[in-house]
Amino acid sequence: MDVFGFPPTQQALNDPPGLLAMGGDLSPERLLHAYSLGIFPWYSDGEPILWWTPDPRCVLLPNQIRVSKSLKKRLRKPYTVTVNRAFAQVMLHCATVDGRIDNTWISQEMHQAYNELHRLGYAHSIEVWLDAELIGGLYGLRLGRVFFGESMFSRATDGSKIALTALAVLCSKAGVNLIDCQVENPHLMSMGASLLPRLDFERILGENVHADIDHRCWRLEERTKELL
Repeated sequence: MDVFGFPPTQQALNDPPGLLAMGGDLSPERLLHAYSLGIFPWYSDGEPILWWTPDPRCVLLPNQIRVSKSLKKRLRKPYTVTVNRAFAQVMLHCATVDGRIDNTWISQEMHQAYNELHRLGYAHSIEVWLDAELIGGLYGLRLGRVFFGESMFSRATDGSKIALTALAVLCSKAGVNLIDCQVENPHLMSMGASLLPRLDFERILGENVHADIDHRCWRLEERTKELL
């Protein structure tokens, strides 16, 4: 085990797939260490903290984002995309289902932990606005040249797709080489995500999580037509 108690990732279970460890806390130090190894927390409120490292891993290369014809058409509307303007609000929307707060996994403990990482400059949000209304967004962590996506939401058609597209463009501008999507779903795969064996994913992490990038890009506030 390492200094934070994580066993080697090859010891992760096959059932449930990717479960590696249980317990610990959500301190910034533990979270940053875990993400640098490709490990992330995912658990229900009231449970011990569960740590995961799936194999294969769902990833998106920023320059391989797939924008459908219908999404291109929708992008002609006067959306505004911002970075880090409303991090806490984005997390709250990601935890909301049918207008109610759903604490199944984005618990108050998770809110506190990731808002602290945001304050420290590691966690970031992408917001999509239409007529001053927040209609989509996502949040995650950036370590070096890797962005670790955590969750996204949509309050209007394609709101989360616009946010993911803007993130990919922003990552390309900033020199981020990989967006970690954790676990596959049809939404992500339709936009160009692919699957990597865990060993390949960890190799890429080792080459990129400690690299430096242009931090100015993460303070951008631009209209979507200028980002895309």
